[in-house]
Amino acid sequence: MDLHLSRRRSLLQGILQKAMALSILMPFKAPLAFTARQFPPQQLPRSSLITQQPLFLKSNSIPKFSRMLPAPGAFSVEAAVAEAMGLIQSSPATWKSALFSNLCIFIAGSPILVTGLSLSGIGAAFLLGTLTWRAFGPSGFLVVAIYFVLGTAATKVKMAQKEAQGVAEKRKGRRGPGSVIGSSAAGCLCAFLSIFGVGGASFSLWRLGFVASFCTKLSDTVSSEIGKAYGKTTYLVTTFKVVPRGTEGAISLEGTAAGLLASICLAFASYLLQEINVAEAVICVLAAQIANLGESIIGAAFQDKEGFRWLNNDAVNIINITMGSIFAILMQQVLLQNLHP
Repeated sequence: MDLHLSRRRSLLQGILQKAMALSILMPFKAPLAFTARQFPPQQLPRSSLITQQPLFLKSNSIPKFSRMLPAPGAFSVEAAVAEAMGLIQSSPATWKSALFSNLCIFIAGSPILVTGLSLSGIGAAFLLGTLTWRAFGPSGFLVVAIYFVLGTAATKVKMAQKEAQGVAEKRKGRRGPGSVIGSSAAGCLCAFLSIFGVGGASFSLWRLGFVASFCTKLSDTVSSEIGKAYGKTTYLVTTFKVVPRGTEGAISLEGTAAGLLASICLAFASYLLQEINVAEAVICVLAAQIANLGESIIGAAFQDKEGFRWLNNDAVNIINITMGSIFAILMQQVLLQNLHP
């Protein structure tokens, strides 16, 4: 065994020595590289995987980024967003922009809308919002939105107490289409007159009447709801007799003060939104208080009386806001005549 192992070791050593000698004598060469020219075509095995096309595409055959973009008319999120923003920001507003903007706002604000409006009331409010945006743009729409938020908040104040006393609004204060129309009829009329350019393009009285109508209605709503909730003593406006809360035509000090403050807030917001100037803001507040006093007199004298059963709250609201708009327009005209005789 030892003899065989020694022979194998000597043989391996000899082979290694020869290999080292050859590596020293031979210069370094790169690994062999075979090309197709070294072999005749018939000696190369043909395969379905081998093609005449190069492995890498030519530079001019690489698709450009522009070719990867969607073709004209294809759907693009960026293009849709850009078009939507263009519609919302379009000035002056169009029916298309008004409808689209109003739809987006109503979808986003639906949790708030359902707290203050019934389903049919939301439909009526949608028409009002579209008309307002078309006539007076986003700023006019915001005036109505502020009116809705403040009016709804006042209606919800001490709702349980109002329900227990039987003076709360129906459906927990969620207004229906009749209430929406009754609260916005004068404003809608002013919007239509403005859209059709009655009086000329620079005629601003319709905008003033629009703001005054919502100042009047907000003042009426807040004074009524706060008076029901916090009024210590309520008086019938025609006789000044003490009457229970919620009596038609009744007023209270607390409610009257709250209504005045509400009209001031909305008029000031309208001024900040550049819907009216300072003098017109004061006019809106004064017109709202005069109209509300007239509405209380009408309610005390005629509402629920024989022969005036048709004179419900919605009809009285229409009369109230119409008086507010008319008083504001007349006061503004008188003011202009005195300033510019």
